[in-house]
Amino acid sequence: MASELPCPWTSIWALPELVEAAVRTSADDVARAALNRLVEATEPCHTDWALGITARCRALLSDPTHAEEFYREAVERLGATGLLPERARAQLLYGEWLRRRGRRLDAPQLRRAHELFTAIEMQAFAERARRELQSTGAIVRKRADITPSSQELTPQESQIALLVRDGYSNPEVGTRLFLSPRTVEWHLRKIFAKLSISSRRQLRDVLPRGRFEPEPQSAVRE
Repeated sequence: MASELPCPWTSIWALPELVEAAVRTSADDVARAALNRLVEATEPCHTDWALGITARCRALLSDPTHAEEFYREAVERLGATGLLPERARAQLLYGEWLRRRGRRLDAPQLRRAHELFTAIEMQAFAERARRELQSTGAIVRKRADITPSSQELTPQESQIALLVRDGYSNPEVGTRLFLSPRTVEWHLRKIFAKLSISSRRQLRDVLPRGRFEPEPQSAVRE
């Protein structure tokens, strides 16, 4: 059946990607099946990440009357998690949705997404946001290259360090940041060297909660 997912054991981390990819290729039956499975997996959690990811996927499959409500919820909830890639992706999808409806005055969603993707070095998504911004008539300046000192974590290293500190495995970190587990491990070695530590557990001491995490954005209510 067209509504069946290709792999019944699809990881929960892959389901949001499947929903978006299926929507973009007009495979709505596959997208809805993936969304249903995501809801079953995340509904008992009641965390901002679970509810935010679900809202983002619901928005992709909703009619215009309800989509904006889900996009706003996704941006707000994912912004509260401190996971910049997830929040930026929600803002990008929301901004794209707004642009398609001729609401160019809402370009700040796209600009914030572009700034976040640039900061955390997710270049493919940053370029996608830049193209969307340019289509609204906005001027997008290139970010000047910044070379951190040897003891500073880059934005991407900070994201990896925070996720590892919170107990995520290398594959899980890689899924969120679109990196391979081997690349995550390579970054971790650099992070450990910069922070003068030798284990994942020590990240909890050198990166206590409240450090580096961004404040939740209120932009969603603008």
